[in-house]
Amino acid sequence: MRSKKGKVYIIGAGPGDSDLITVKGLKVLKQVDCVLYDFLSNPKLLDSVKGSCEKICVGKSDKLHLKEQDEINRLLYRKSKEHNTVARLKGGDPFIFSRGYEEASYLLKKNVEVAVIPGVTSAIAGPESFGIPLTKKGKISSVAIITGRKKDPKAPIDAPSCDTLIYLMAVGNIANVVKALRKSGRSSTTPCAFIERATRSNARILRATLKTIVEKTKKAKIKPPAVLVVGEVARYGR
Repeated sequence: MRSKKGKVYIIGAGPGDSDLITVKGLKVLKQVDCVLYDFLSNPKLLDSVKGSCEKICVGKSDKLHLKEQDEINRLLYRKSKEHNTVARLKGGDPFIFSRGYEEASYLLKKNVEVAVIPGVTSAIAGPESFGIPLTKKGKISSVAIITGRKKDPKAPIDAPSCDTLIYLMAVGNIANVVKALRKSGRSSTTPCAFIERATRSNARILRATLKTIVEKTKKAKIKPPAVLVVGEVARYGR
């Protein structure tokens, strides 16, 4: 097969609702020759690709990886030589705890043209979809987006002193997240909320405090993907 110099688009699929992909992201998705997609991207988006488009599930979610990251990088490179245009469709925003930057860097080092199309992150869309503001004029002026799980399970979870903390990938490690927050000085009465399957039709919210969130999470059987909101803003919304 003749080698081609293809272009790879790293596209944020948005937080879950298929309508929340950006106009540009959808436009490009409709035109590409090949798409590599994750479990977290809404499968309805694949209905938008052209009939001849090659669709490859690389299956990355909270705990299940059909392909390891190095394998995905190599596959992207190989497909960029087979096709003129390739889409890497990633849930949320591709550069927020999504390893999109690693994929882009790998391809650029291989002299592959890369374009990044930002997406709506669940860290923002999740709380907002339930009416929770991340900031409030005159009262709440800082926000941090934090991973709730680190590669080294013994590594401490970050708990910065921002007004609003948004944790992604925290469900399976919620006890350690709470431990870090309490150690940093947060009160046991601090409001918090888990938003499961943000922006999808079956989304739900669990409200609690740092004292009750671990037990409530177990009782409600909260599962990934879910966004954890910590701070006074968690009192607001519906």
